[in-house]
Amino acid sequence: MTNDEADLSWRREAISLLRFYSEAGIEIFVDEAPRDRFAETLAEVERRRGAGSGQEAGMPARARMAAPPPSAGSSPSASAGESDRRGAGDPAREARRTDAGSSSPQIGLNLSEDALIADGRERARSARTLAELQEALRSFEGCGLRVTAKTCVFGNGREDADLMLVGEAPGREEDLAGEPFVGRSGRLLDRMLQAIGLDRADVRVTNTVPWRPPGNRPPTPMETAMCLPFVQRQIELVSPKVLVCLGNPASKALLDADEGILRLRGKWKSYTMHMSEGGQIPAIAMLHPAYLLRNPIQKRLAWRDLLALQQKLSELTAS
Repeated sequence: MTNDEADLSWRREAISLLRFYSEAGIEIFVDEAPRDRFAETLAEVERRRGAGSGQEAGMPARARMAAPPPSAGSSPSASAGESDRRGAGDPAREARRTDAGSSSPQIGLNLSEDALIADGRERARSARTLAELQEALRSFEGCGLRVTAKTCVFGNGREDADLMLVGEAPGREEDLAGEPFVGRSGRLLDRMLQAIGLDRADVRVTNTVPWRPPGNRPPTPMETAMCLPFVQRQIELVSPKVLVCLGNPASKALLDADEGILRLRGKWKSYTMHMSEGGQIPAIAMLHPAYLLRNPIQKRLAWRDLLALQQKLSELTAS
């Protein structure tokens, strides 16, 4: 094999590896070496067993967990030399390293899943405005999706909208833009609203999960449960006259429905306010725009639901 052929083979292998990373949802490298969280957890267990004396015993738990365990045979001088060889002092590299450490959901080492959900519920309930709720969501460390996603997609639209729509989770374009429904499905949603005389800016749009799952996979039930208190509180703060659940996951999460979306869609339900005494509001499940893009024949069902939605809004706003 000639040098040119070897170089071409290497390039093809590199491109293939990068394509695999992209399909797996790995879109950014936060450090030069992978972080062994299993080793960190074991090290934390050992620290707790041996805690009780010295400077480390007096450190806050969060600080002890954030410190990576020293590698075998390492010394301060060796670590410093390795840091120099890797380019210590590079502000960009140091910023990436700092961000990666600070964004890790370290709270997960201390709290059970039930405790994490309870923590999210308490944070959400304490928010009195949408701005406070957004800040509470951004500071919530219970859901690991916050580490892999680029942005927290909180929601947009009128804060006192008569109509609120809730989808499942952000996709790649939404993650990059930091706004919900901005890709192809978002453009279709805009046209659907316009068909019944509504403008996107006059409604409230959000998702049950605010962070994009890696590779656009569906959120797990636990990820949805951890994020659910925040979307529930957002619904209460907006207090819409009508709630629309777009797709099966949002319908199951918010309406506690067992039926599939094709059986559930078009039926009026009642959404119960869980964190306040706001009572109930009319809710309806509709086909997600992304589903309609994959199955255009089902747009006839979506049109029926849109007409029902238009009629319900007219009745409620006229009264």
